[in-house]
Amino acid sequence: MKNGNLIRRCRCTDPKTKKEYGASCPKLKSSRRHGTWTAAQELDPAQDGRRRRFRRGGFETSTKAQEELDKVRALMGIPEEDDAWGKTQISDLLENCVKDKDPVPDYDETRRRFKTGQTLNSKTTVAEWLDTWLTGRKRLRRGGATRYELDIRVHLKPHLGHLRLDKLRVHHVDAMFNAINERNIEIQEQNTQRRSVRDELNATPWKGAENRARRKWLQAQLDAMPPFRRITGLNTQPHIRDTLRAALNIAIAQQVMPAFNPAAHVELLPGAKPKATIWSDERIAHWQETGEKPSPVMVWTPEQTARFLDSVADDRLYLFWRLIAFRGTRRGEACGVRWQDHSAKARSLAIATQLVQDNWEVHEGAPKTDSGVRLIALDDETHQLLLAHKARQEQEREVWGEGWQESGRIFTQEDGSLLHPGKVSDLFERLVDAAGLPPIRLHDLRHVAATLMLAAGVDVKVVSETLGHSDTRITRDTYQSVLDDLARDAAEKVTQLVPHTRRALSAVKDQEPATGTRRPRMTPPRKGSPAEDERTA
Repeated sequence: MKNGNLIRRCRCTDPKTKKEYGASCPKLKSSRRHGTWTAAQELDPAQDGRRRRFRRGGFETSTKAQEELDKVRALMGIPEEDDAWGKTQISDLLENCVKDKDPVPDYDETRRRFKTGQTLNSKTTVAEWLDTWLTGRKRLRRGGATRYELDIRVHLKPHLGHLRLDKLRVHHVDAMFNAINERNIEIQEQNTQRRSVRDELNATPWKGAENRARRKWLQAQLDAMPPFRRITGLNTQPHIRDTLRAALNIAIAQQVMPAFNPAAHVELLPGAKPKATIWSDERIAHWQETGEKPSPVMVWTPEQTARFLDSVADDRLYLFWRLIAFRGTRRGEACGVRWQDHSAKARSLAIATQLVQDNWEVHEGAPKTDSGVRLIALDDETHQLLLAHKARQEQEREVWGEGWQESGRIFTQEDGSLLHPGKVSDLFERLVDAAGLPPIRLHDLRHVAATLMLAAGVDVKVVSETLGHSDTRITRDTYQSVLDDLARDAAEKVTQLVPHTRRALSAVKDQEPATGTRRPRMTPPRKGSPAEDERTA
């Protein structure tokens, strides 16, 4: 252990030189209470060879100064004698402690961190680590990185960013979600107030001075209110928790924090994932009357799907709509599929890439999940349409000449440039409206494909693989309600085909015995019974 010592000094000044006496003040010898004590300890040289010391003063007694010096020596004794790098780390820790005027670190915690290879700087905040973690996630898909960045910027940093990483606890994460839910209530109330004022403003006529004054006042109220905002729903909150849990798992793996992940032990309010719901006649009538969709995820019936495909038969992207409706590709996958992914011999299409919309910019990326990389079979009609589509694209190439943009994609703009996923969705909405059909999103057309396959009796595992789901449970959970609706509809159609069943039911009701009378025996009599003897006679 290198030399360390206690120094006693004061702030008295020499009347002649106007300089402090320091440790040579004559009063220090005559009075035990005069001056203060300083603990000083030589540290290991810095990596650049610079000499450095731990020095901390202001102690009223030598006992307190000695306690501080003992803490420093204990920390310096943690590394083995031949562990030069370990000694440098401890000296770095103590040097920073003096610079930041922090207390000497706890011995047990420092020893634990040192033995497990964790960083000795325990002042890393959650915000600092989240930035470090997100920067290191180089293999993330663009959409995933954007979602992680959103969770960190909007939720995790504002609520947890100021906390030290090693001090993060379950109750901190619980408090964050409680605050989010309280904020949701506030947003909903403000949205309701704004909607009420807006509706009153729209209902107030322009004619008349009184009405104009009323409109002016309502508009001023509306301008002073917060804009309409979306809440952080119960289905979004698990993703926020998963983002934090993923970041903390890496921190634990790199031994930056103790081996306990607070995010893994947080219980959230149960959310309800929207189920696919079919557009029945009753739901269409309700939508036409109120303008409200029964569910965020709506699915067409086979008849409605046929009406849509017939209405867009002359559209240059007809095969695009058909591919999603029958094979269930995602929007970005259909936009990104290439001619090199088509096998004419096998009559199949490989899904190996997709076009991802980030804000309004479009980038090429891998499919959404690993299971999204798949091979989908094509029916004969789709295969023939694909060959015809290729011939038409060649004609467009000749028309555009040098203006043609070679992208290698099956579905393109007229000049060969990439399809923009957002513009495709907008076009789909206009086509649905023109066809007079109840509204669905373009992504719901993928749900239509799943419904058609399941209703046709295709094995759920095949359906799951065609859609690129990672587990058949996802397929079952998402489309079970649609299958139930189709099953009921099929049952009704069967009974309509056999009207005799209804007449028989009416006959049974007509023959129903009166209350209190004994129902005739419906089981066949045993051999040798009186009834049997009577029939044989």
